[in-house]
Amino acid sequence: MPHRYFTTEISNGTATLRGADAHHLSRVMRGRLGDTVILCDGNAVEYTATITGFGPETVEFSVEPGYPSAAEPSVEVTLFVGYPKQDKLEQIIQKSVELGATRIVPVLTRRCISRPKPAEFQKKLPRLQKIAASAAKQAGRGIIPEIAPMLTFAQACAEMQQADRAILLYEGGGVRFDEADLHDCRSIALIVGSEGGFDPEEAEQLQQNGAVAVWLGHRILRCETAPLAAISIVMHRTGNL
Repeated sequence: MPHRYFTTEISNGTATLRGADAHHLSRVMRGRLGDTVILCDGNAVEYTATITGFGPETVEFSVEPGYPSAAEPSVEVTLFVGYPKQDKLEQIIQKSVELGATRIVPVLTRRCISRPKPAEFQKKLPRLQKIAASAAKQAGRGIIPEIAPMLTFAQACAEMQQADRAILLYEGGGVRFDEADLHDCRSIALIVGSEGGFDPEEAEQLQQNGAVAVWLGHRILRCETAPLAAISIVMHRTGNL
């Protein structure tokens, strides 16, 4: 399978790759003139590209007409996830991107054990975005999902309402996942707590703001497992898995 790279510099049958990806292709993979790769423009369009030249910091290509990325789901899933401790957020990002999430939004809730300051989290964003980019390439995605700045709970309540449907994974009960109405949804917000789940008042506030409480059953899932189960179910129910 050809290697996959992302670049916005695609036009008139040519393309340019720069930076770390250009270095990887030319120096690590030892790309040669005539080799073929897949280029993605970041908007779910892919191009079969043939190497035509190398610069000091670039790789040049000729490209065939673009085509829609088969790996991109028909539904945009935004994962609002309670900020977990240790390196669990990295695991959640990697696997969520592989499964088809479009955007991951860390949220500070009452039961979050790890509580970084916004400026502290901002310093982590480049590494987290790099993890998302690597997972997108590995999974054959046509976009690089966004890792958003950390939100307060109130901010998350407001932002989730932009989706066609908001689903709260709540250990305190709710409808079965197959009872949640996902018909004709183009965008879905999945809301998952950190260790210990959600405070009952938070769960009530989320539902007052339009979220449907969904119960995943009697088994207690870890905070890094629950979002992956939920994304998998959403992708299956919307015909994307």
